[in-house]
Amino acid sequence: MALREQWAETAMGVVVLALTAGFLTYSLTVGGVHMKRGDYEISAKFGEAGSLAPGAAVTVAGVKVGTVSQITLEPKTYLAVAKLSIDPTVKLPADSTAKITSDGLLGGAHVAIAPGASLDDLKPGGEIENTQGAVDLFGLIGSVIRPQGGAATTSTPAEANPATQPAESY
Repeated sequence: MALREQWAETAMGVVVLALTAGFLTYSLTVGGVHMKRGDYEISAKFGEAGSLAPGAAVTVAGVKVGTVSQITLEPKTYLAVAKLSIDPTVKLPADSTAKITSDGLLGGAHVAIAPGASLDDLKPGGEIENTQGAVDLFGLIGSVIRPQGGAATTSTPAEANPATQPAESY
C-alpha cells in the first residue's frame, strides 16, 4: 500500500510541474513585451502615466492595434514618454490624440487613440502631440468626499482665529 501512495504522489507532482510549465509558457507568450516583425513605433508624452505599464494594449475604437513597449521619464520636462508599437496595417492620422484610460475600477490602464482628420499619416518614430494623461480615480473620489474649500462658515475670520484679534490694552 505504501508503494502505491508513493506512485500517486509522484504522479501528482508531475501533473503540478506540467501545469506550472504550461502557465509559465502562456504568461511569457501573452504577457511578454515584444514587437512583432513589421510593427512600427511611435511615441506619446503624458503628464500622468498612472498604472500604464509595458505590454498594455493600444486601441482605436476599442480594437487592439498595438501595445505599449516602453515607458520612460523625460528628465527635462518630467513627462512620461510611452513608446507604442503599432500594427503596420493601421495608419494613424498625424493629428490623432492619445488618452490613457482605465481598464476598470481596479484594473490596469491602456492607451486609447482617437484618429484625427489629417491627410498625413504618423510616420514610424513620430509622436502623437495631443495627449491626455491618466486620471487619479482615488484622488477624484477623495476630493468629492472631502472638499478642500468653498465651505461657508457662520463665524467671521477674526472669530475663527483668535490669534489674529488685536490684543486688549489695559
